[in-house]
Amino acid sequence: MLKFESKSPTWLGWLGISAIVLALDQATKLAVTANFQLGEGKVITSFFNLVLAYNKGAGFSFLADQGGWQRYFFIALTTAISAGLLWLLRGNQGNKWLCTALALVLGGAFGNLIDRIAYGHVIDFIQWYIPNSALPPWPTFNIADSAICVGAVMMVIDSFRKHPVADANEVKP
Repeated sequence: MLKFESKSPTWLGWLGISAIVLALDQATKLAVTANFQLGEGKVITSFFNLVLAYNKGAGFSFLADQGGWQRYFFIALTTAISAGLLWLLRGNQGNKWLCTALALVLGGAFGNLIDRIAYGHVIDFIQWYIPNSALPPWPTFNIADSAICVGAVMMVIDSFRKHPVADANEVKP
């Protein structure tokens, strides 16, 4: 009888998830910028709009109103964090949950990094809000931001999971 073993993908295999996130992010940003002017929006449902926005800062437009230095700061920061995430991805190949989370964060980080390098800002277009509420809409975001958030939540969940402890006598390569 044939027995098929499920092998964990190599760390490079996990980058396939990152590539899918990156492709979806960039494709949706291209579609929105081709069909909307800056600030223009379209109501999709009673709680969701598409609105083209540019973010020169970080999450929730943090540092967006600075003189332009933040572009280079966020490019350097994203590059450094991505290198660390790649290192974690390589070292945790047996943990599929964590590797999926890292791959999602990497794909999102690369998507926003491309925007910062190419345009000097991140392209955002997804806007949620509570209908008939005095609350302002949630800050506009994109597919990359969504992947980063999902991956970050998965990483937090993983930190609470029990992981097997390596044998102290085990020789590691």
